[in-house]
Amino acid sequence: MKRLLFIAAVISALSSCKVMDPSIMLRTPEDYQFSQIPDSVGTEYKLASNDIIQFKIYSNDGFQLVDIGNAEVIRRDVSTSYKIEFDGTTKLPVIGRTKLAGITLRECELYLEELYSEFYNSPYVIVNVINRRVIIFPGRSGSATVLGITNDNTTLLEAIAMTGGLGGDAKAAQIKVIRGDKENPDVYLIDLSTISGMKDGSMVLQANDIIYVEPRVRPIVEIVGELNPIVSLISVSTSLLSTIFVLSSVLGQ
Repeated sequence: MKRLLFIAAVISALSSCKVMDPSIMLRTPEDYQFSQIPDSVGTEYKLASNDIIQFKIYSNDGFQLVDIGNAEVIRRDVSTSYKIEFDGTTKLPVIGRTKLAGITLRECELYLEELYSEFYNSPYVIVNVINRRVIIFPGRSGSATVLGITNDNTTLLEAIAMTGGLGGDAKAAQIKVIRGDKENPDVYLIDLSTISGMKDGSMVLQANDIIYVEPRVRPIVEIVGELNPIVSLISVSTSLLSTIFVLSSVLGQ
């Protein structure tokens, strides 16, 4: 009984302390200066290094895309892919190496139409990114996801929804979005625990963003789980000793 009381006292003391859970990733110090959350209004996806784009070009403002007689779009399954390299440039037909990183898809199409106008009559350009993805840690153990982005303007809320939402152990008020150079990234802190946080949840994701939802630490549950085998062993030992004591008393009589 004394041992059980001692274990209960230890659990009570540990639960009152601030527990540093080693499983929590991407910690920031208490005085960390988070980046200002960008205004979602007018924000669009911007091309970045390692993006792979599909690029098509047609002359005469895309006249060949449409059969005027049947008013149907002609299917063209052949496309060519190009990678935006580490310096933000990619090598394109005829015009050669061109810097594309940092501009939106619409800006990219207009820019390429301008460049190709020297070689094509009223060029019509279509650009798509085929390998956009973000990494999501939704605050549940073993549920991290690499999520492919198909929508040009996928928001943080949409990405979380596509991975099943937040679990009961997730801190909705502690969502970090890590973006840019991993040695000196921009880190945004998002609070989705209130309705007012919906505006920040509408931020448009960029390729290779890391979304980390901090899990809730439950020290009492974890400590009890660790001590359960010990408590069970003590309980069995106590029962065994009690049985031996009773049998000894009976046999002694």
